[in-house]
Formats: sequence, structure tokens, C-alpha cells
Amino acid sequence: MDRTYDVTLPASTRWLSDPDAQAVCDAVTDGGHAIYFVGGCVRNALLGVADSDVDMSTNALPERVMALAARAGLKAVPTGVEHGTVTVVSGGKGFEVTTFRRDVETDGRRAVVAFSDSILDDALRRDFTMNALYADAHGRVIDPLEGLVDLRARRVRFIEDAAQRIREDYLRTLRYFRFCAWYADPVEGFDPEALAAIAAHTDGLESLSAERIGAELTKLLTAPDPAPAVAAMRQTGVLGTILPGSDDRWLGMVVHFEQLLQMSVDWRTRLAALGGEDIDQRLRLSKADVKYLHRLKEAAYGAETVAAIAHTDGGDMARAVVVLRACLSETPPDTAVLDRIAQAEAAVFPVQAADLMPEYTGPALGRRLAALRALWIASGFAATRDSLLDTPES
Repeated sequence: MDRTYDVTLPASTRWLSDPDAQAVCDAVTDGGHAIYFVGGCVRNALLGVADSDVDMSTNALPERVMALAARAGLKAVPTGVEHGTVTVVSGGKGFEVTTFRRDVETDGRRAVVAFSDSILDDALRRDFTMNALYADAHGRVIDPLEGLVDLRARRVRFIEDAAQRIREDYLRTLRYFRFCAWYADPVEGFDPEALAAIAAHTDGLESLSAERIGAELTKLLTAPDPAPAVAAMRQTGVLGTILPGSDDRWLGMVVHFEQLLQMSVDWRTRLAALGGEDIDQRLRLSKADVKYLHRLKEAAYGAETVAAIAHTDGGDMARAVVVLRACLSETPPDTAVLDRIAQAEAAVFPVQAADLMPEYTGPALGRRLAALRALWIASGFAATRDSLLDTPES
């Protein structure tokens, strides 16, 4: 069942040659136990994409892990010992080491677990087959559930019964779409069994915290092209449940226009295109992100010129505005706008406060500076210092 050592990770895998990670492995194996790298770090190494967090799994009990770490001169912190997790610090870096577990009871948000000495038990409690991959300290892969087959096919598949996996933790619904956006083969589409199970359990999403929903959705929207996954979310009723009033019809255009303008991905632009009711609270966004989104919508649907937005809010905001306005008109943006944005962003207002003093002071000085800046922006940044200073007050 383990399908052990069929594959070896690439020698370039960063954490395989990390002496600090290897020190943690040595501490456990020297005590007569097995320890494996597990989950995302193994998956991403096999895919040749950027590393995720490095997690480890072992058949040693948490107290034993702590004792072995101390014996090896490493610091161990019981960060989640009731769930089997100990953070072992090596070389200033923390590595989460979790004892093999099996679920005893679940309620859709959290699980009661029992420790196990079976790697199969540990694999069966995970979400997707591509996440149930393990590797030893030499990079040899252990594949208890044939996850390699799915990974090579770029197929996101729930472990065993999809409905059961979802009922164990309703966040897995959102994780499914995120993983599809990042890892699935778009030509193959979505697993019908998974979509049917998801559609039958959308009510469970209401039990999730806004923070967990927001974290998953922002990760999904950061994918190179989240449009197909978000469309599937709409079709299954998930999108309307977590973000009522949202509409994904612009999302594909946003992705295309971003590529046309050679923009880096910003999930906030894509979220602004989706819209929805009470986004701030439903996703529990940070104050900075809320402020950015409010300004982006104000600028995109207002009458300010792109050049003015670039000067006052920066080039990133201006380019996002161009994308949203292009979606509104359903017309691809003219790439010549990039030069105008760059020029506006680099333009330097030629009037300084000292130029207006002592005639203007206090609040009057601020108002005069603001009025002259508005005239300068309206001139296309062409008005000179002298012409602005000669401008009478209106």
C-alpha cells in the first residue's frame, strides 16, 4: 500500500540539502523512529515549483520528539502538542513535526485525533491525494494513496469519499478550488464527483470563520488564472454562499488584460472585479486592503484621468484602474497607456510650500498648494512653476 521509494525528489530540492532540516531528521531517526517530509513541500518539489512550508511527520509521540530534540541539542516548542505538533528549532528555523494521526471525531471545523504509528492512517486523514505524499531525508518518495498518479495528471482528487472529506472540514471545499486554480490541468476540467459533493454541502460553508474564507479566497485569486475555478465555484453555489452579490463575468477579462499590460498579479484587482456584498466583513480583510479596495473602486468608476491617478496613487493603482475600466467597456486597453502612467508617476510638482510663503500660511497654504497641484495635473503636468504661481485665486 505504501508504494515506497518509487520516485526520488530532484537533487535541487532546497530543503533536502538544508543542514537544519536534516538535523531535525537525524534527531528523530537516531532515536529509532521514522520521520518524513510531508504534504505541500513534497508536492511542490515534484512539480518543480516554489517551496511551501516544510512540514514533517513521524511515528514518534510528541513527548518523544521533544526528548530526542533536546538530546540532539535542539530546541523543541510544544506549539500544538494536543494535536501532535511540536516545533523543533534548528539553526534558528522552526520545523513543525507532527505525529501520525487518525481522526476520531470531526464537526466540519475541527477534529479530535488519536495518535497512530501508521503512515497510512496519517495519509487517509488528509484532503487530496496530491497532499498525501511523503519523502524521507534522502528524498525518496512514499506514496500510500497513489497520489503521484494524480499529481502527474494534474488532477485534484479528494481522498476516498469526497463528501466525507468535506464534512470533516468544510474549508476543504475552498481548498479544492484553490488547488484546482494552482495545480489542475485546465484541459481536463473538474472532477464531477468532487463538484457534486461540494454542491450538496454548501450550507457547511456558513460555519467557517470570515478569516479562513478570506485567506483561502485571496490565495485562490493570486493564481495565474483563477477564472475557471471561480466559475466552478459559481456553478456549485459556493461563490454565492461566501460572497453574495458577486459576479465573475469580468474575471477572465481581468486576467487577459493583466497579461496584455504585463502586470504582476494583485488579488485585490480581481476581487474588485468580482464585487459582492459586505466584502470587508465577509472576508475579514485588513484595514490596508479595505482602504485600497475602496480607493480602487472610487477611481475606476470615477472621472479622474489615469495620469492623475498614477501621480496621486501610484502606477499599480493606475494600471488596476485601466484594467477595470477596460472590463467595463469590454474593450482591451491600449498598451500606450503604460507610458503615460510611467510619466505621470515620475512627474514632480514644481511648486513648494516655500514658494507661497509668507503670503499663505496654515490651512490657507494647504488649500493653495492643493489647488495649484490640481491645475498642474489638469495641464497634463505641463504647467510651469512660474505659470502656476501667477495663477490668480478663483
